[in-house]
Amino acid sequence: MTGGEAMTAARTRVKVCGIRSPEEGRAVARLGADAVGLVFHPGSSRFVSPEQAYEISSRIPPFVARVGIFVDEDPETVAVLVHQVGLDAVQLHGSEPPAVCEVLSRETRVIKAFRIREKSDLAGIETYRVSAYLLDSRVEGLPGGTGRTFPWGVAVEAAGRFRPLILSGGLNPENVGEAVRQVRPYAVDVSTGVESGGRKDLAKVEAFIKAVRG
Repeated sequence: MTGGEAMTAARTRVKVCGIRSPEEGRAVARLGADAVGLVFHPGSSRFVSPEQAYEISSRIPPFVARVGIFVDEDPETVAVLVHQVGLDAVQLHGSEPPAVCEVLSRETRVIKAFRIREKSDLAGIETYRVSAYLLDSRVEGLPGGTGRTFPWGVAVEAAGRFRPLILSGGLNPENVGEAVRQVRPYAVDVSTGVESGGRKDLAKVEAFIKAVRG
């Protein structure tokens, strides 16, 4: 194992998704989040406008990554927002083909999300050449943020084939420690699991990050 690989294996990163205000973004960063997610999908209750996203991005401390979440958005629009908002990466949650990911990779780092319910859902992932692979729960009609888990055994198999691997889907302060022990992902991604009443609950965020670090 090289020095870089050892560092990757040593600590699982945490991304808190669905940030909707500068205050929320700074708070989760202060608690130790490595990245924040800004949702640009209009169908999401966590949607932020480009203006709101820029305000959040500009107030996030250095070395905390800003990730834009998109669902089947026009690549040119995504590229414009990358530069307008100051995104460090984009996370694609739709049916974007490998060619779209390749185009966007010229502008920024691309994380491709795949909706998983069983082993057969891993088919085709190897055709994507992206910066990271994210596994989320497959729930019909929903692109993500479902708050539901999927069998982690499938993620264990995926982790042996696709790296860096980001684990999402139904994670919360009570189960994320076990998820990290089983899957050993590069990062975990949370939204619903650290909310109360549809808003980020900082006590839950803190407990989640402590569970990951533990």
